[in-house]
Formats: sequence, structure tokens, C-alpha cells
Amino acid sequence: SFYEELLSHGVLKPLTAPVEGMVVREGSCNYVAPQGISSVVKYYLKQSGADVFYEQHVTHISLRDGKWEVSRKVGPPEQFDIVILTIPVPQILQLQGDIVNIINEFQKLQKVSVRNSSRYALGLFYEAGTRIDVPWAAQYITDNPCIRFISIDNKKRNIESPEVGPSLVVHTTVTFGSEYLDSDPAEVQQIILSHLERIVPSLPKPSSIKCHKWRYSQVTKAVPNCPGQMILHTQPLLICGGDGFTRSNFDGCIESAISLAEAVKSHL
Repeated sequence: SFYEELLSHGVLKPLTAPVEGMVVREGSCNYVAPQGISSVVKYYLKQSGADVFYEQHVTHISLRDGKWEVSRKVGPPEQFDIVILTIPVPQILQLQGDIVNIINEFQKLQKVSVRNSSRYALGLFYEAGTRIDVPWAAQYITDNPCIRFISIDNKKRNIESPEVGPSLVVHTTVTFGSEYLDSDPAEVQQIILSHLERIVPSLPKPSSIKCHKWRYSQVTKAVPNCPGQMILHTQPLLICGGDGFTRSNFDGCIESAISLAEAVKSHL
């Protein structure tokens, strides 16, 4: 039903563009978000009617008079009846305040060590009318120590337009990401570009480049035997969820979201 709804509103479309080297699992369907994966999140936020505040860096979560007091890097603390955490598990373990004492369950998590891979993503942006002359929309690379995936993004999304310049996205391998995790971004960018030049020597010169470090990429080892969420405290409710409690794909996210919603509803 989730897929049907997103398809009917044009948020998702079936993937029709050629992707070289993709492992196709029997019975699975692949989709693409024409306006980018953030459009899926924006669709659900709009449906919720919630007021959303971005760029709030939470540092402490503590109990105050039967509520959760949440502190952030900038601005005064605020109090809430329910706190739901869907950030990566390693970041939950970095939070300070009373949550540190409550996290007994999470100490077990540290022992089973939930693991996330780390990668770099590189975006190359071109002027309108630029041609990237390759026969594929995206390609998985298996024989390069640095690059794992390349995508001509507008071609993959099937939204090529003479008014909008093409963009190319590169994802590094997990090994490269962990090896260069704390390196100078400018140096990392040059290494990725040099490998990219060898794989696609015909690439035109981009008008701009953006290098992004993805410290917590896919979950490689999730919380074992978990129903998609974990309650850390019942009154007031403090609950965790996200792909760290299922798996890193859209189905895993939906599974955790349903499980979280059911758990929160039973506490209201």
C-alpha cells in the first residue's frame, strides 16, 4: 500500500533506465524517486501536518518533572511528553544526560556492536546542454578500490531536460570510506576524481563539484531479534527506531515506522 500510494502521487516511479551490474533479486521491484529521495520524506511530513524544525543538534536528554528535557547545541532546552529517536545507533550512544543511565539495553547493543558502513558521495554538476556520452544511466563497479557506484542522476530518474544540466553522483566503496574517513575532504575529492577519470575518461568538465562524507551509511549489522523499535523508558516514553533496528532499505524503514507508530499509539 505504501508503494501504491507513492506511485499514484508520482513520488516514486518504476526504474526503467539501464543500470549496469545491478543484482536483481527474483520477485523484487526497483523504483526511483524522480525528485530525489528527500521527496519521499517531504511527502510524509506534509501528510502528517506536523511542524518540522530542522538543524536542531540534540546533545542531552534528561528527565524533568515527568517529561523529557531535550537540550541542543543552540537555543534553550525544551520539554516533551514523548521522544522518538531514529538517528543512527552510534549517535544515540553519544547523547548525554539521564539517557546515559537509562541505556542499559543499549549497553547490550554496544556489545553486539551495531555497525554502519561509511562512504563518500561525490556530486558533479554540469551546465544545461552538456552531454555525458555513456550507454548507461547508472553502473555498479566491482573492480575498483575507490568507486562502487556511478549514476547520471537525471538519466536514472528519467527526467532529462534541455533546461536543466545533468549531474553525476559517485559513491565510494565501504573500504575506501573507512580508510579515508578522517582525511582532508579536498584530498579525498581528488582521489575519487582521479579514479573516476580512469573509469569514464570521456567526462566533460563540471561547473561545480560537491564532496559529502557519509559517516553512517547503510547498516551492515542491525540490532538482533528486534521488532523494528526498542523502548528505553515507558513513562514518559523514550523509544528508538530506524534502519538500525531492521535493515537499510525502504522496506526496512517502513517496517520500523509501522512498529514505532504502533508502540507510540499504545502509550497515548
